[in-house]
Amino acid sequence: MIIAIDVYYKKGRAKSVSIEFDHWTDEKPTQIHTVELDGIAEYVPGEFYKRELPCILKVLKKSDLSKVKTIIVDSYVQLDDDGKLGLGGYLYHHLEEAIPVIGVAKKKFHTLNKMGIAVLRGESKKPLYVTAAGMDLKEAAAKVQGMAGEFRFPELLKILDAETKDFD
Repeated sequence: MIIAIDVYYKKGRAKSVSIEFDHWTDEKPTQIHTVELDGIAEYVPGEFYKRELPCILKVLKKSDLSKVKTIIVDSYVQLDDDGKLGLGGYLYHHLEEAIPVIGVAKKKFHTLNKMGIAVLRGESKKPLYVTAAGMDLKEAAAKVQGMAGEFRFPELLKILDAETKDFD
């Protein structure tokens, strides 16, 4: 099983969503889990993981992690070429490096060059930026490249994004 996770914030609250799927080429998730949390701290520059990681860990409790082969986060695993951890890196270490984590981001992080790969999908001229821990970076980029969907964003990540933003 593969899991993709995203979190959306609104007025001190958060909605954390995970989707489960079996194959990188799947078009629909096999399962969707959601958790809503109150009392979420404000974003602190340079400490994004402190806000987001607890939300991710909460929704991961709804999945059988012994069956998970990879987790995808809407963020970075590393923030620079020296290995400074991003959200995905903190998640990977929190999970005792037992499950590979792939970060898929929409914007290039200015200090990241060699530790990330730009992936163009479909006809898009705007890449997605892929980072990884516990998996070869080129393999991670190929997995994201091969996901279902003919546009920039893989179909499953579009479904995840829509589900996450469906929040009152």
